[in-house]
Amino acid sequence: MKGQLNITEASATQRNGIFILVFSRPYSRMKPSIAIICCFLVLGVDSQSWFEFMKEAGQGTRDMWRAYSDMREANWKYSDRYFRARGNYDAAQRGPGGAWAAKVISDAREGIRRFTGRGTEQSRANQFANEWGRSGRDPNYFRPPGLPSKY
Repeated sequence: MKGQLNITEASATQRNGIFILVFSRPYSRMKPSIAIICCFLVLGVDSQSWFEFMKEAGQGTRDMWRAYSDMREANWKYSDRYFRARGNYDAAQRGPGGAWAAKVISDAREGIRRFTGRGTEQSRANQFANEWGRSGRDPNYFRPPGLPSKY
């Protein structure tokens, strides 16, 4: 059919552990599922199963959302960096998919902050907390005094 990408119209090769895809049709005609698979291949997700990576990414996204929800619920002064570090920490503990989701979400959140013109200094501090959590270090380093133990 015209405009559809058939499996025979794509070829993939692996160089240095990274898949390289070549399509004979323009990307604009690709189905969304093919585009998602291409993104995963570009990321080099060949060390584990696709299902496991996507499962970890979903769980990591849920961890990030839970940390955000807890931050909103706690409504505690100076707790932002603690919840950022905790969300990234919990997501990264899920595995490579969770760490990837945490990085994408954190970078997008900070990109939006920069785009809207909010403080660059605060953005750097937030990214420090995000990276702290993703690296597996204890998020309690950023815990503000008096924050209820529920969090």
